[in-house]
Amino acid sequence: MHGDAVRQTAVRTAADLPGATHEHPFGPEWDVFKVAGKVFLLLTDVPGEPVAVLKCDPEDALALREQHAGITPGYHMNKRHWITVHGRDDVTADLVQELVRESYLLVRAGLPRDRRPVVPDDLGRSG
Repeated sequence: MHGDAVRQTAVRTAADLPGATHEHPFGPEWDVFKVAGKVFLLLTDVPGEPVAVLKCDPEDALALREQHAGITPGYHMNKRHWITVHGRDDVTADLVQELVRESYLLVRAGLPRDRRPVVPDDLGRSG
């Protein structure tokens, strides 16, 4: 999967999530997706290569980085809690979709209950 496909898949997945918003708080070169004002996905170019930056459980992040050359520590983010997804042969559309949903669910779980959007049961774990 090349970088533009990573970006397109991430955007489509994020846009379908309950309560997700799309903003440009850091300028036009950063697409930022939030849930209840909290970031769960950033899209930008690292130098000239489209990437997706996502929140991730630290243990999962470590395993993903070991298993996939296309996944590195979070660009401009906490390297333990965020990952960067590059367009590489070992990165599939299904993996990008799963990572976007997991990032969203992690951020959503950290919100006060009254600010959490209701999610369908098939989206993932409940919280």
